[in-house]
Amino acid sequence: MLIPRQFSILMLAAALCGCASNATTAQEPNTDANSALTISSKTVSKQDPTKEATPLPSARELADFKSWRSDFRARALAKGIKPSIFDRAFAGVSVNQQVVKLDGSQAEFTRQIWDYLDTATSASRVSTGKQQWQRHADTLAKIEQRYKVDAKVVMSIWGMETNYGSYRGNTNTIEGLATLAFEGRRRTFAEAELIAALQILQAGDVKPEKMRGSWAGAMGHTQFMPTSYLEYAQDFTGDGKRDIWSDDPTDALASTAYYLARFGWQKGAPWGVEIKLPKHFDYSQADQSHRKPVAYWKQRGVTTVDGQPLPDHGDAAILVPAGAHGPAFAVFENFRVIRRYNNATSYAMAVGHLGDKLAGGGDFVAPWPRNEAALSRSEKKQLQQKLTALGFDTQGADGVIGPNTTKAIRAYQQSKQQVADGYANATLLKQLN
Repeated sequence: MLIPRQFSILMLAAALCGCASNATTAQEPNTDANSALTISSKTVSKQDPTKEATPLPSARELADFKSWRSDFRARALAKGIKPSIFDRAFAGVSVNQQVVKLDGSQAEFTRQIWDYLDTATSASRVSTGKQQWQRHADTLAKIEQRYKVDAKVVMSIWGMETNYGSYRGNTNTIEGLATLAFEGRRRTFAEAELIAALQILQAGDVKPEKMRGSWAGAMGHTQFMPTSYLEYAQDFTGDGKRDIWSDDPTDALASTAYYLARFGWQKGAPWGVEIKLPKHFDYSQADQSHRKPVAYWKQRGVTTVDGQPLPDHGDAAILVPAGAHGPAFAVFENFRVIRRYNNATSYAMAVGHLGDKLAGGGDFVAPWPRNEAALSRSEKKQLQQKLTALGFDTQGADGVIGPNTTKAIRAYQQSKQQVADGYANATLLKQLN
């Protein structure tokens, strides 16, 4: 889901779901409910989660919502929203109890990255993507030519976000955001998105009944939040509207390409390459913040997975998403750009890998440690609490494995003279216990 520039996807998870200190660069697959369109454990569901049977709002809630709406209407009008636009947009809008439910939910169980990637880059998703690429080949070629962004990554994001438009969400965007604003935990954020949504309606790009998307406000084929839409959406068809909602994905695909271009996409360069690390590699250097020239890594014996010299596409960081016992990667600038779209490492890997497969690439060479079970969120909290108690401070126990926790794990591993790969797994938790 594309969200405002000032928020990463996991920062939004923190904003909407209460995650804490490590949220901004979490290494685990994103399990926030906001991304249900992109990372379902099965093929993207066509059932709208907000249509599940839920209790109706109470009379007190309705009265309070009416009061909030009246106050917000005054603020919206003060920001230039016309009364007629506001009133039409809010016609029939009420408290959406399913949005309240989803906003308050916390995923207890998470998936291993290899399971996530298996789903994200499945044979069916690749096959569908190739068919859609062929169908929209002329449009994609023109988008690539204008924005200098590879068509395969635009296709990949489309596939990840809405399964190539097959499910774009069916929640009324105004109602979803109004519910989040009324609920109050993140009112400032939700109201800012609401104002942006009303500005979109006022500009005439879409009618209120067509402005639909995910429960948290993301819209269209490639899931733009309203503020991001205002800044990056493109009218590629030239019809005077930036239409990311219709069955025609052209404007949405162009908008995604423009966004990536704005943040520095390098056409023709890879997101990363699978590599082979030398026997005594210092895994403390396997960190996305540790970006070095390719020559630096070559001097330390890093090669491609088949033993060839590491290609030079600018500064690279070493990524070992499953620790020392899984595949390793050198990731370049384009990987960072994908993370501007969604800050989860797993998402960026999936986009890159799916794009490569759509362009004819294959699976990774090195095997994943598939015998390892995923830690639940509560087990990750327990791991963080144990580390902190032993003097390796994780800066909070939120059940999200981010840079603070990874640093603490590495320090603990070094104290035990172990391979300091910073990887959180059941073996480490057992050792801590």
